[in-house]
Amino acid sequence: MPERRTVALVTLGCARNEVDSEELAGRLEADGWQLVEDAEEADVAVVNTCGFVEAAKKDSVDALLEANDLKGHGRTQAVVAVGCMAERYGKELAEALPEADGVLGFDDYADISDRLQTILNGGIHAAHTPRDRRKLLPISPAERQESAAEVALPGHGPLDLPEGVAPASGPRAPLRRRLDGSPVASVKLASGCDRRCSFCAIPSFRGSFISRRPSDVLNETRWLAEQGVKEIMLVSENNTSYGKDLGDIRLLESLLPELADVDGIERVRVSYLQPAEMRPGLIDVLTSTPKVAPYFDLSFQHSAPGVLRAMRRFGDTDRFLELLDTIRSKAPDAGVRSNFIVGFPGESEADLAELERFLNGARLDAIGVFGYSDEEGTEAATYDNKLDEDVVAERLAHISRLAEELVSQRAEERLGETVRVLVESVDPEEGVYGRGAHQAPETDGQVLLTSGAGLRVGRMVEAKVVGTEGVDLVAEPLRGTLVGGPGGSEEAGR
Repeated sequence: MPERRTVALVTLGCARNEVDSEELAGRLEADGWQLVEDAEEADVAVVNTCGFVEAAKKDSVDALLEANDLKGHGRTQAVVAVGCMAERYGKELAEALPEADGVLGFDDYADISDRLQTILNGGIHAAHTPRDRRKLLPISPAERQESAAEVALPGHGPLDLPEGVAPASGPRAPLRRRLDGSPVASVKLASGCDRRCSFCAIPSFRGSFISRRPSDVLNETRWLAEQGVKEIMLVSENNTSYGKDLGDIRLLESLLPELADVDGIERVRVSYLQPAEMRPGLIDVLTSTPKVAPYFDLSFQHSAPGVLRAMRRFGDTDRFLELLDTIRSKAPDAGVRSNFIVGFPGESEADLAELERFLNGARLDAIGVFGYSDEEGTEAATYDNKLDEDVVAERLAHISRLAEELVSQRAEERLGETVRVLVESVDPEEGVYGRGAHQAPETDGQVLLTSGAGLRVGRMVEAKVVGTEGVDLVAEPLRGTLVGGPGGSEEAGR
């Protein structure tokens, strides 16, 4: 019997990429590939790249080169690029990075097994010529669902699998294979984006916005719960637009309670919300539905009106603060995070001061700050009034210091609060760590529990915040409050 083909998936970038990698893993495993964790143990290393900003693109290239270094020193015979950078640049990336044995776009995902086998056999699969994927679907959102089956939509793997492709398990299993044992998993709610922010190239290579059907999202969540997942995070480029192409812009409000009712799921989290699209009904559901985290990942980007208009966005400091006041009037402990761009073309000292005014009043739990840099193919790259790189760097350092101070202050405000912590790691030496409802994976800090008695990964426990370490919290488990997880309830802290 021939030795089984092995493949490793290296995922960079956002949670949406993680979902895409697990779909690729599902396709490959269904076709007989053995999935391994380490690239050095794989015949083929597949690097799922990020193409969002220059730093992410550099990380993607570095990962490809690192994987290429394994060739000739172990089992690895080929290195293949997939993901956003591969889709965005195609032939250009293949020519600039000959170390990659293949550069595959989204259209190759359905045939990923054949593509990798061709490359492994020494064949060549020509890299694609990039195109504007917004043109693949009708302009009218109402007309998109009928065309969706003809367009490659990573992370939208069918639940009615092609003939001969075995599901991971059970009748509801999606075309997906989990790549880790984390009690948290992302679920793709939609793909693409219809907004035209002047600094962002994502719509051009991710395409127009298209929602997944609620039944697909529900069935995938049920399957994940069967795999031991306790928290799902709904991801897309813009979750507030969910349902607009299905005839109901308020579809998220009705879907969230259904997801929260799935057996085994202890927490539902919604990421990436557009402030300009927030509506009272959605705020109500996010702040009042049991098991739905009162968590608001709001894409503010700036708060000075002039800068926002140049970004092709809406709002201002006072309107944003009013939105936060509305949220906290319904859920005082709600978690809020956001990202900001400083040094945008034309940003004045007064604009920067306006951003500082907003940050000082917003009480955000987590803040990401980025210095502006041109992204090719974007409107902002054509603007004339660019700031000197030194000015951008200075403003980035200044706002980053302020953000670090403010999120530490916000963490201190939570002293004495009771937080519901999902345990994610238990180590005899390093301790027990998890996250509260106001903390998303990877980005928003974590909670160190002072006692690990009776706690295992996947458990949900209530704990009192007794200390802080920057953005992180230190919390003491409350007796008798352990809920969820395998094996029924146990008493925490005994």
